Amino acid sequence: MANQRTTGTPAEAGGRTAGESYTERLATLEQAGLRRFLPTQLPYRTHLRALRLGRVLDVGCGLGRNLTHLDGQGVGVDHNPTSVAACRERGLTAFTPDEFFAGEESTEGRFDALLCAHVLEHIDEPTAAELFEDYLPCVRPGGRVVLITPQESGYASDPTHIRFVDFAALRAHAAGAGIEVERTYSFPFPRATGKAFKYNEFVLVGRVPQ
Repeated sequence: MANQRTTGTPAEAGGRTAGESYTERLATLEQAGLRRFLPTQLPYRTHLRALRLGRVLDVGCGLGRNLTHLDGQGVGVDHNPTSVAACRERGLTAFTPDEFFAGEESTEGRFDALLCAHVLEHIDEPTAAELFEDYLPCVRPGGRVVLITPQESGYASDPTHIRFVDFAALRAHAAGAGIEVERTYSFPFPRATGKAFKYNEFVLVGRVPQ
């Protein structure tokens, strides 16, 4: 039986990412600069696959970049229906929250891992807590949780970001959700790089308690 969603979704606090214009912005950024000529996503794809997450629930999947990296082992959820439609056009499996919680994919323990990448900086703390409350039950006991947020330069690059979520904030979110933290680290370069390189990320890897 599918879970009953008892709380809100990123739509309530992340309204600036809910419309068609935001989807169009993401699509434009995918083809900007060196991305047209170089495999700039290769380090991020390699990193995600190296974590060996199994079947992944990608919350806030956007246009499906990480779903593509997961090579068929992921299901995406996004509050922006235009972005969900774009994922489906790419042959990816993605749902709006209402669709997800109405179907069998929301069954408790159905996934091996939860991925929340470049989402928390778009929503306030209470909404983030609700997000974990909604989606963590879909991950099996002992399953993995991966949280990813931008560092300083990346944070400043997007006007839809509303709060800076660093290592301390990620650990606080994990503690509040009952996630057991395994490690935190800066990717792909050392922490200091994040002040100039906008694609440097804070990463937290944890587990759902057994």
